[in-house]
Amino acid sequence: MAVQPGVDTREWEAILAHRPADQRRTVRDRFLDSGVPVGLVQEVLADGGDALYAAAATGRADWATAFGGPLAAALLAAEVSALAAHLNSRASAVRAAATNALLEDLSAVAVAAHLGVSRQKVYDLTRGSLSGPYIDVVPWRQP
Repeated sequence: MAVQPGVDTREWEAILAHRPADQRRTVRDRFLDSGVPVGLVQEVLADGGDALYAAAATGRADWATAFGGPLAAALLAAEVSALAAHLNSRASAVRAAATNALLEDLSAVAVAAHLGVSRQKVYDLTRGSLSGPYIDVVPWRQP
């Protein structure tokens, strides 16, 4: 898709930083084609999807209207999920680094006991990598 006039691609890049670089344009265009502005995506990600969930949980037929309708709400919920998956991967990488550091001084059995997992799981936990790319700051801490 061609760049749409008036679209601040830098702003979209920042908001979608949790996405792999090769996916951002497609995701951005999907939002734009559905009439979802970057500010709304930023707002939904900044509160971790709380307002989106609260609206859906009301059970009202028109709950999605404030977010641009059901399609926009579905896209926004998918983006919250993508951010959550990214943060989970980032946390797993930190856990791997910490577990590897523990294994330098302790046995796998001792590490397992401290972490409350099996000895085999300790080895599984060491497989993550901090090489990312990961976002440095979560959306709700952005200036």
